Amino acid sequence: MKVCLVGSSGGHLTHLYMLKPFWKNKNRFWVTFNKEDARSKLKNEKMYSCYYPTNRNFIALIKNTILAIKVLKREKPDLIISSGAAVAVPFFYIGKLMGAKLIYIEVFDRYNKSTITGRLVYPIVDKFIVQWKEEKKVYPKSIYLGSIF
Repeated sequence: MKVCLVGSSGGHLTHLYMLKPFWKNKNRFWVTFNKEDARSKLKNEKMYSCYYPTNRNFIALIKNTILAIKVLKREKPDLIISSGAAVAVPFFYIGKLMGAKLIYIEVFDRYNKSTITGRLVYPIVDKFIVQWKEEKKVYPKSIYLGSIF
């Protein structure tokens, strides 16, 4: 199984990195911002740099959509996992068209309302995971697994 882990640097990347027991023995690659925290955390990992800022930035969305097409065509992942933020959107939609399974993990700091990324990917994901029971009211088809931390 080949896994794509995609997300912004900072807390989103930390969330994904904390899933190491799951991904450590899998063929994998990362898509994140080319920032110091990502470079240091992923120094021995295969990493593609995406464009930022992503929040409400149409130019970055177009560039990341083109990047998603190129990277996903080359890598052909079976599974794409993200905890956000906006960079996940083009990778999820292109990945879905290419037959990848999608798992989205809503961020820990939201427990009673949705994120923009969560709302955009919720309709197409195979699994939508929340970290608070209260989020089940926001995302009724989600799976509550508790905190990653």
